[in-house]
Amino acid sequence: MSDLHSLFNPDSIAVIGASNNKEKIGFVIMENIQNSGFQGKVYPVNPREKEILGYTCYTSIGKIGQPVDVAVISVPAQLSLDVARECGESGVKFLVVVTAGFKEIGDEGLKREKELLKICRQHKMRMVGPNVVGIMDTHTPANASFAEGFPKQGEIAFISQSGAMLLAIFDWSRSVGLGFSRFVSMGNKADLNEVDFIWSAAQDPNTRVILCYIEDVADGKRFLDVVSEACKKKPVIILKSGTSQAGARAASSHTGALAGSDLAYDTAFRQCGVIRAETMSDLFDLAVAFVSQPIPAGNHVAIVTNSGGPGIIATDSVERNGLRMARFGKDTIETLRNALPAEANLYNPVDVLGDARTDRYSVSLEAVLADENTDCALVLLSPAAVTEPVKTAQVISSLRERFTKKPIFAAYMGGEGLAEGCQVLTNSGVPCFTFPEPALKSFSGMVRFAALQRKLARGQQLPKINNIDQRAVKATFYDVLKERRLVLLGNEATSVAEAYGIPVAPVRLATSPEEAAELADKLGYPAVLKVASPKIMHKTDVGGVKIGLETRDEVMEGYHAIMNSVRRLMPGTPIYGIEVQKMMPKGDELIIGMSRDVQFGPLLAFGLGGIYVNLLKDVSFRLAAGLTLEEIEEMIAETKAYSLIRGYRGSKPADIGALVQTLARVARLSLDFPEITEIDLNPVIAYPDSAVALDVKITVSYDENEV
Repeated sequence: MSDLHSLFNPDSIAVIGASNNKEKIGFVIMENIQNSGFQGKVYPVNPREKEILGYTCYTSIGKIGQPVDVAVISVPAQLSLDVARECGESGVKFLVVVTAGFKEIGDEGLKREKELLKICRQHKMRMVGPNVVGIMDTHTPANASFAEGFPKQGEIAFISQSGAMLLAIFDWSRSVGLGFSRFVSMGNKADLNEVDFIWSAAQDPNTRVILCYIEDVADGKRFLDVVSEACKKKPVIILKSGTSQAGARAASSHTGALAGSDLAYDTAFRQCGVIRAETMSDLFDLAVAFVSQPIPAGNHVAIVTNSGGPGIIATDSVERNGLRMARFGKDTIETLRNALPAEANLYNPVDVLGDARTDRYSVSLEAVLADENTDCALVLLSPAAVTEPVKTAQVISSLRERFTKKPIFAAYMGGEGLAEGCQVLTNSGVPCFTFPEPALKSFSGMVRFAALQRKLARGQQLPKINNIDQRAVKATFYDVLKERRLVLLGNEATSVAEAYGIPVAPVRLATSPEEAAELADKLGYPAVLKVASPKIMHKTDVGGVKIGLETRDEVMEGYHAIMNSVRRLMPGTPIYGIEVQKMMPKGDELIIGMSRDVQFGPLLAFGLGGIYVNLLKDVSFRLAAGLTLEEIEEMIAETKAYSLIRGYRGSKPADIGALVQTLARVARLSLDFPEITEIDLNPVIAYPDSAVALDVKITVSYDENEV
């Protein structure tokens, strides 16, 4: 991972395209650097100027004659390549390319951007952009951007792929007084991207929370490796917009149809510890919570309110957000009983009634915070004639200083009359909302982060899987490649699964009725016959399947019947023969599959299988990269199928260990052979002592140059 220290803490900054014209971006950048209080050396570069804002101006960066850490390029796109080349020859460490006119404008711009990156690589420079607003670090301090003004110093790093989004948030943050450690505009991400900036912020002692707005991930595998380490250090909260066009290919398998590119992002974020925000409001609500509150020990919430309705609403929101209401101990209940009116509700939520003044809030909040069953407290205040919003806010603030290990949130549900009290809370580090739902959503995010951190700390990658035969798989794929096929025949897919120790009911290919009968004799009865053709996806629909065949004669008759039916309904379709398989006993039908995501690689699926898989969609997902045994066990437990295989209504539980091993082996196969695009084991029959896949489908891709 590259060291970005000199990018955010430079000793010197050059601005190429600096100007004395206040209408030019080059002037705004110079003014921002000066006004930010930057203590290093500043070198404006413009061949037509002698001095800019009191700084000596140079005709070119090569004329400076001193080391330059960061060069901000603000010249027309057609001049940018020559400027970048000169920066490289002068030993510049980092470029911040504000200039637009690269891949965002089409093919001509893309060509220019590739050449710009090539120049950076040749000279070992790292680049932010092109097409960026710039970068800021409030602790250096340095503002190498064309944003208006400078943010309040704080502990939140904001990394944005959208320049317009960054400018909007920057302007908003100053109006509400929210502090930041860094602002980073990534632009086109030709070189440095979200992974580099997240990792740098994770190492930054002045950053406590990392926020990102992204539209895509440049390198999925690197993202998983690096961001999972960053999340062990600090909260990483990401708002991901849009869906990947590259991931929108048509899927031919059940797994592919169920998986989507956005689901892959969701899964990736969860596995590496990222908290995903759904909206911009969520993003910054979470940031405020993490920067001001301690990480909770659990998910039990205590609510203190002066109105029953909001208390009920908050209680409903607790459940919706995967939280639990705290159950108070006897001592807490007794304290509340002695301090509150008889009409008050002593149990969670604690209702101190509409005529409550500060004293009732004080004794109630202190009691519930002292209770060992409370992990977080939410104070709700509705305006009434006797309400004391400012005094109550002061009490809440003082209790926050005493109970330093438990998050405290407030919802002051009103307008102008509560504004001063809300400001007191905000100034003291207690997040104050207008309504309870965003407060509880923020707390839920903190709980999820705590759980993810614990899991990341103890997670171990899958142990080495033995008894695999990669040569057999390669040989099968070679045969498929020669015929330019994308879909393996059933017997081929079964042989691939067998080579990786994936339990399957053996399938053999027959090219005559007599051969089919001989194979049935060897495999056992009752027998199943299926047409073998890469062009037929749904074999049953064309009479391509016969089941429960008990004798040789039935097998031969079934062979003829299938061939006749398929040729009649799908004339001209290539048929490789008939697959023969022993019919297995009934059991719980499941699906285990894989669909390869463009960004993040193999995406595993588990859930209810059989003919209802796409209807019920009871499926959970995990990425194969970085997968742990704990993740596999969790993905099984997340499904409704788990209730069945644990033993439903007196039935014997299935061999869950066999399912875990099957998923692990499918993951290993998917990682070892990137040419596999989809795998479907459907159905997988789960028995008390084993698990067996009855039908295996594998789809591959290949490079035209390989054929």
